[in-house]
Amino acid sequence: MQQGLSFIQIIHQGAITTYPLVLLSIVSVAVVLERFWSLRDVGATTRRLTEMLAYPANRGRRDIALAICRQNTRSPAARVFLAVLSQPPGDGLEKTVAVVTEAMFEESQKMKKYLWILGTVASSAPFIGLLGTVIGIIKSFENMAVVGTGGFAVVAAGISEALVATALGLGIAIIALIFYNYFQVRIGNFTGLFRIHAIKLAQSLEV
Repeated sequence: MQQGLSFIQIIHQGAITTYPLVLLSIVSVAVVLERFWSLRDVGATTRRLTEMLAYPANRGRRDIALAICRQNTRSPAARVFLAVLSQPPGDGLEKTVAVVTEAMFEESQKMKKYLWILGTVASSAPFIGLLGTVIGIIKSFENMAVVGTGGFAVVAAGISEALVATALGLGIAIIALIFYNYFQVRIGNFTGLFRIHAIKLAQSLEV
């Protein structure tokens, strides 16, 4: 790295790849914050809703259970429970399981909204960084050819600058991958929780 060259200057010099990487990092942070905000109360709301439905479900009061779910339609769990309660009585547990599976799939897709962006960033950022490094090394050798002098000292500064692109790409990809996997596991836990309580609700009401 050339003496006195700041990290911002290095990013500016490798603008062809570092600018897209900076943009991807901003988008990734926005997605992570949005998903944290959207999923912040899902677990607590599911438990609270299950407790509220316990009394009418154990007494076969489908009408009260329906009213409670309709008042909480912003909750994914409430929408899953509502799909179960909307089935005609006597359809059987097999039909209820099919309804629950369909409702869970719809809700899981909603909860996974924008996660494809994190997956794309995690898979593409290292390659963008590698491209920046390759371009930087090519420029270093071109400059050496123009100057007409060689040696490691001449090329080292340019290569060190070029490697910043790879480091930046790997850093962004690692963070995006961590949060992508975190949200996938968390959403999977939520859908499992929905399934357990939805089946219990159906059995209580003898759907």
